[in-house]
Amino acid sequence: MTEHVSTRQQKIARQIQRDMADIFSKEAAGLLQGVMATVTAVRVSPDFSYAKIYVSIFPFERSAAVMATLEKQNWLLRRSLGQRIRNQLKVVPELQFFLDDSLEYIDNIDHLLQKEE
Repeated sequence: MTEHVSTRQQKIARQIQRDMADIFSKEAAGLLQGVMATVTAVRVSPDFSYAKIYVSIFPFERSAAVMATLEKQNWLLRRSLGQRIRNQLKVVPELQFFLDDSLEYIDNIDHLLQKEE
């Protein structure tokens, strides 16, 4: 069974994705310690109270440290997001960050394939 995602949920998720990317590149650049963090996807709950934010990190070896920093600074990131989306939503969603390791997975497969040649 697939979950139904409303058009408004999709719009808000895209907006949060753009805003979080902007926050990462400007305000949170110091937190990321020279690591490139990309917001690859955002999933928003139907009542907009919760947002899952998927982040891809390069170099991947530093991902654990960066994810820990994002979790520790969650309140700061949520506040920055709130300043940007206050006109669209009454309540700023709770943020939860997840590591998107699909690029690492692809890179690993590439590496394995090159070994076989």
